[in-house]
Amino acid sequence: MREITSKDNSLIKYTARLQSSAKLRREDKRFVSEGLRVSLEALNGGVEVETLFVTDEALSKHGTELKPLIDASREVYRIPQKLMGCICDTKSPQGVVCVLKALDNNIDFGTINNKYILLESIQDPSNLGTILRTADALGVSGVIMTDDCCDIYSPKVCRGAMGALFRVPFIHIPDAPSFIEEFNKTGNSFAAVVRNASQLTDADFSGSCLIAVGNEGNGLKDTTVSACKYKVTIPMNGNAESLNAAIASGILMWEMMK
Repeated sequence: MREITSKDNSLIKYTARLQSSAKLRREDKRFVSEGLRVSLEALNGGVEVETLFVTDEALSKHGTELKPLIDASREVYRIPQKLMGCICDTKSPQGVVCVLKALDNNIDFGTINNKYILLESIQDPSNLGTILRTADALGVSGVIMTDDCCDIYSPKVCRGAMGALFRVPFIHIPDAPSFIEEFNKTGNSFAAVVRNASQLTDADFSGSCLIAVGNEGNGLKDTTVSACKYKVTIPMNGNAESLNAAIASGILMWEMMK
């Protein structure tokens, strides 16, 4: 185990940039996990750990739990707590940070009776993290995201997903309509809209199917709605015109999976 003490160290600078730059994460196919729990979830999910940074305090407190991470990491560095602040997105770092290789995900769309959620242009990392966590809890088969969704490897998504990022299969697609039209050959697609649609509780989700959820402010694009076989809306008896994207997705997935 080697030691780094300077904030000017090239690896510290690179990790800090990786935390803040979605462009760098995409180009290098690397991302950062913070904290012991999320890092262990990544390891258990088969993610390759390239670099582990750990403080003396964390080693003293979590030595036994850290051993699998230490053994699996290509490089391990002991750093002072003050340097943790340079490479962490949180205000109170736990003393464990990993640089991970991006996941090589795939979804088997040939499997019968699978259920998917398709996200179009979701921009809020907190929403995406919550959707992933809910999909994991409900047993959704996979999450499909258009390329213009927020970065799935952003620190906020990683924290909000609570390890679901490493358990739920996901893919990125260039555009939703083309994907949905192909999916319709073997399954049913549902567009989640606010009005002029069937009640969600009346929908038949038997067989393979997907529900498409749109951008927080604008919803689904018209072309995406048109590509779907059916339109559904969440029954609401109150005065709100719409729901938060993560809340709506949770209700939609619950109804699809029950």
